[in-house]
Amino acid sequence: MSRIHEALKKAEQERAASQASLPTSTPPPIAEKQDSPASVVCESVNPEALPSDTQRFAGPMDMDSPLSRCAQTQWKPEEKTMLFFNGNDTARGSEEFRTLRSRLYHAREKMALKKVLITSALPREGKSFTAANLAQVMARQHGRRVLLIDADLRSPRLHSMLGTLASPGLSEFLNGRIDEFSIMQRGPMENLFFVPAGGDISNPAELVASERLRLFMQRVENFFDWIIVDSPPAVPVSDASVLAKACEGVLIVVRSSATPLEVARRARDEFAEQMLVGVVLNGMDRQSDGYMQYYDAYTQQTTES
Repeated sequence: MSRIHEALKKAEQERAASQASLPTSTPPPIAEKQDSPASVVCESVNPEALPSDTQRFAGPMDMDSPLSRCAQTQWKPEEKTMLFFNGNDTARGSEEFRTLRSRLYHAREKMALKKVLITSALPREGKSFTAANLAQVMARQHGRRVLLIDADLRSPRLHSMLGTLASPGLSEFLNGRIDEFSIMQRGPMENLFFVPAGGDISNPAELVASERLRLFMQRVENFFDWIIVDSPPAVPVSDASVLAKACEGVLIVVRSSATPLEVARRARDEFAEQMLVGVVLNGMDRQSDGYMQYYDAYTQQTTES
């Protein structure tokens, strides 16, 4: 996992540099806006265990499919953070998500990988932004059906980002009030399905640890090529490590110049090493990153030619 360690170390170095330029009594600022991830490290794991291909890729949906029962809702996505709804293929951050998509497909060649948990060490590091846009870029591929799940039952954000209803959702299913297909929504993007977190609850840790979560995954996974799960941060609460047991891989989002290295390491240690497929370094300064300067120049030339 050397590349993952290098990414965490890079985030810590940038944080230390930003602190050095501030008065000692002033903590480093953490931006509330999730910027595009300027660096993606995705390292496949457990290469010796090459499982047989158990993926059942979804075909065209017909009226006899249980997915036809999913509610068709009118989404109003946030224009600044939801990158793939407006048809602009050169939007800032879009190419980084295509890179992340490619690396996850490479990891899938070496391990069973369909259900991917997206988490972070602390709040406001960009995990929901990453989960939502990763699901979008996956669904942009022809014939690929994607399910995005907001499993952050404590502080859900995905329904606001997508501009859709917050319930019924996962909490209602886990409480036994509704079936799995009645909590799914379909929006304007073909083949992208969404399960919101649902209504407020008082026992999120107990609900995500219930047998019904495993049952939900078993019932729906064969209908999708990818399932992207947005979880709570890994360090403050136990939910992420519990949710990871229902997934095959974990991506940790680290915010540049904000996430302390030791805290990021604590988040990493919450998961089995063979489940860690990579780290997303989010919110890097484009002026200080050579790759991003090259990418900006290249896309500008392509657009003008």
